[in-house]
Amino acid sequence: MEKVTLRRFEAEDSPWLVERHQTLYTQDEGFDDTFGPLVAGILRDFCADHDPERERGWIAEENGQRLGSIFCVRLTDATAKLRLFLLTPEARGKGIGKRLLTQCMQFARDAGYQDMTLWTHESHEAACALYAAFGWELADSKPVHSFGQDLIEQSWKTVL
Repeated sequence: MEKVTLRRFEAEDSPWLVERHQTLYTQDEGFDDTFGPLVAGILRDFCADHDPERERGWIAEENGQRLGSIFCVRLTDATAKLRLFLLTPEARGKGIGKRLLTQCMQFARDAGYQDMTLWTHESHEAACALYAAFGWELADSKPVHSFGQDLIEQSWKTVL
């Protein structure tokens, strides 16, 4: 078994990321078909106009198979936003999420951000536990109806 590597996101990864987000969130959360286009829009914007010095995406791979992703994007000059954090089922429980989160947060520090924020849902228990273990704090929580589901939307933040 080869070692899991983290490499920079490339535009050619976009179709895979859209498909994996749509498929996994449909299977795991019952999301409707509006979720994939949201992910596609985020990726389209990132590919068209990101600042490589302050914004970056990573793909976790093993034996040429993509296993996950994470992105750091600019929200303001001082605040970065974590986006598109995803682990495929076969990647979960192997420490890959910790590696991706560590990489993303260190990049944000090195890029000069003072803090980070993210948006998620309460149902993502493993991810939320990981955020808390890394010093993130729940900043806001509210019920919403999104992607065809009643959800509890959460905002998390951390000081870098």
